[in-house]
Amino acid sequence: MSIIGNIIWLLFGGLIVALEYFIAGFLLLITIVGIPFGLQSFKLGILALWPFSSRVVPTQNVGGCLNTIFNVIWIIFFGIWIALTHLVFGALLCITIIGIPFGLQHFKLAGFALSPFGHTVN
Repeated sequence: MSIIGNIIWLLFGGLIVALEYFIAGFLLLITIVGIPFGLQSFKLGILALWPFSSRVVPTQNVGGCLNTIFNVIWIIFFGIWIALTHLVFGALLCITIIGIPFGLQHFKLAGFALSPFGHTVN
């Protein structure tokens, strides 16, 4: 069932969302300072490609305060806008019965968009 959900997700906006994450990741990788943020954008893009068979789990490797600092910087410059976008799309999709699974995936993406450092996608 997750394969069908992923295909429908890709056809109705998931591919566009993933491409936006990948383009943003490439633009962030151009600068030295943006490399860690570009890598997190790629993680979000991978999750946006296949959200129905993916899980976000905390990493076993604790990064200490560096993950916290990077998450704060991420939230201020990128995360809040990405999360708000996913929350709006999730709320709009949850209005219809058919869109509820896709809205829930947007809510999962919104949570991960707020603090991607210290988490991995399985």
